[in-house]
Amino acid sequence: MRPVVIGVGMVPVGEHWDMALRDMAIDALLKAMDDAGIDKVDSLYVGNMISGSFVEQENLGALIADWAGLGNIPAVKVEAACASGGAALQEGFKAVMSGLEDVVAVVGVEKMTDAWPSDATRYLAYAADAEWELFHGASFVALNALIMRYYLHKYGYTEEDLALFAVNAHANGAKNPYAMFKRRITVDTVMRSPYIADPLKLFDASPVCDGAAAAIVTTPEKAKELGVPKEKWVEIAGVGRAIDTINLANRDDLLVLKAAKIAADRAYKMAGVTAKDVDFFEVHDAFTVMAALSLEALGVAEKGEGAKLAREGQIAVDADYPIQTMGGLKARGHPVGATGMYQTVEAVLQLRGEASNQVPDAEVGLTQNIGGTGSNITVNVFRRV
Repeated sequence: MRPVVIGVGMVPVGEHWDMALRDMAIDALLKAMDDAGIDKVDSLYVGNMISGSFVEQENLGALIADWAGLGNIPAVKVEAACASGGAALQEGFKAVMSGLEDVVAVVGVEKMTDAWPSDATRYLAYAADAEWELFHGASFVALNALIMRYYLHKYGYTEEDLALFAVNAHANGAKNPYAMFKRRITVDTVMRSPYIADPLKLFDASPVCDGAAAAIVTTPEKAKELGVPKEKWVEIAGVGRAIDTINLANRDDLLVLKAAKIAADRAYKMAGVTAKDVDFFEVHDAFTVMAALSLEALGVAEKGEGAKLAREGQIAVDADYPIQTMGGLKARGHPVGATGMYQTVEAVLQLRGEASNQVPDAEVGLTQNIGGTGSNITVNVFRRV
């Protein structure tokens, strides 16, 4: 058996005017340690995209470990754009797998709402190619709008078809006490929302928000030694990570998340499973079109048929391919560097049978965390013990 998650914690996603970045991170971290029944860890990995710009604070490893009272442990920040949370979990996984560390803490955190909206838009675009995209005024929203426009044109879908991904996310988020948005919506809600970059509408996009989520990772042997009940263990069965070109102009195919396919293949191989064995998928739906492309890259749907699954009602919690079971980025929220760790916590809760919106008899779950417009992607496969 590979490393296991033995404790998880998170704070509600939202606009946390009363909490600093360190407060959110420590809150989630201490909850995870309490869940695992431990009072110390060997190291800390912090997933974060852009704290230096949003809150003028770097050196997050030292900041959080210091204020959490973890002592003189090694602690570092892991940055992979919006995939920082998923990447941080993989660094913790590798540390335990190597035998260098027995018990590690992984925290994903981002504080975004203290910035002006125009500044937040610019900071997020730092994940694109600064010289070839950002310099020419291409925001992250604009780049995803280009992808969505081409997807609709090439495969003949309508904006209403992609709106179904947002409807599903909000239906699931309505049952998640940690979600930013707990209200169901309809396709009409999405269609009546204002365009932010045609054809992307407000309800096609995830919100700017704050949040932190954490997990404790160790070996099965150490978990047993610590006396953690086995029903709390969730195996990190497989991990994969890959990159693609950082700018869209250099892609072989604008509508293929090549890095996601490669990362998924690696994770599936390590876990000894295929897409058909996965009971739920927490995909990176920062924009509705990315949910469709992700399903295709992960092997759930053929190329060009990701949106068809939504149209046929196959992505609900009680359907064949449940996605965004706790609301996803769209409804739970997308505090960028923390997103991969929210996905991790949600997967663990599902596999423990403790989720507020439970997938029936879930045994295998997958999380997919996208950095940039698909330039840096992690895929993690989790298995119930």
